[in-house]
Amino acid sequence: MARRKSGQAVHGIILLDKRSGVSSNKALQEVKRLFDANKAGHTGSLDPLATGLLPLCFGEATKVSSFMLDDNKCYRVVIQLGVVTETGDREGAVIQTAVVPVLDDQLIRQCLLHFTGEIEQIPPMYSALKHQGKKLYELARKGVTVERKARRITLYKIDLLDKTTDTLTLDVWCSKGTYIRTLAEDIGLYLGCGGTVNELRRLEAGCFKIDDALTIEQLLDLSLDGLRLALVPMDKPLEFMDSVQVSEEQAERLKQGRAVNFDEHRTGKVRIYNLQNFLGLGELSLDGKLAPKKIFNLN
Repeated sequence: MARRKSGQAVHGIILLDKRSGVSSNKALQEVKRLFDANKAGHTGSLDPLATGLLPLCFGEATKVSSFMLDDNKCYRVVIQLGVVTETGDREGAVIQTAVVPVLDDQLIRQCLLHFTGEIEQIPPMYSALKHQGKKLYELARKGVTVERKARRITLYKIDLLDKTTDTLTLDVWCSKGTYIRTLAEDIGLYLGCGGTVNELRRLEAGCFKIDDALTIEQLLDLSLDGLRLALVPMDKPLEFMDSVQVSEEQAERLKQGRAVNFDEHRTGKVRIYNLQNFLGLGELSLDGKLAPKKIFNLN
C-alpha cells in the first residue's frame, strides 16, 4: 500500500530571494516547512554563495519545473581579477594570483564582445554534473579531476556596470547551462590575470524578476493565508504556449486521459482551460484531436 505523504496539498510557485550561505535545497526545505507542504522542488540550484531569484514549485506546480529549467537567466556578478580559486568563487582555496593589467575601456569592450553570442564553455569540476554516477563536486573534493566536454551556451548580452582596478561588475543575460563561475575564470584568462566570482545574484529566470521575489524573513512574517496569496499560479511560466478552452464534458474526458475532438487549424502543445480553471497541457494534432499530455490534479 502506497504511503501517503505528510503535509498539506499546496499548488503554486513561490519566488524566493535566496540569501547567501545556504544551499538551494536548504532554502527550499525552509519554505516547505512554512507551508507544511507535502511536495516541493526548485528549478535549478543557485550556489550557496549566490543570492537572488529561486523559483520554488509546490504540489502540482512541480510538473512545470522541467519547462522552467530551460529558461534564460540574468545574473549580476562581481568578478575579482588577479585571483584564481579551486571552486571559481571566493569560497575556494586560492591557487594562483597575478598582477591585474590596466583596465581601459577598449580592452574591456573587446573582452566582453569576445564572450557575447554562442560560445563553448567547459563546465567546472565544482558542479552537480555527473561522471560515472558521481557528482563532479564530490570528485573535486577528493582531488580528482576528470575531462569534461565543452557545451554550447549563449551569452545574449553582457553589460559593464562598474569597474575598479581589480574588479568588474557585470549583468549577464544567458541561456540555460551557463556557469557564471566559468565565465569569470575565462574573462580573467582573457585579461591575462585570472578571475573568480566575488559576488553573484540572480535577477531574472524566464518570465520572473527579482523585484517580485520575497526573502525568507518576509515569508516568515506572513500568515498562512498570506503565504497562499503569495503563490504564483502554476500556469504563469507556460504563458509562451497557446491556450484553448474546453467544455465541461471535454474537461472530464481529458481528466480521464482520453483525447477529444477539437476543431482547430493548428498543431502543437497548448495550455488547456475550462473557463478560468487551468487543467494542464495537451497536444493538438492534424486529425482534429486534442490529446492530454499533462493533466494536473488540483483537488
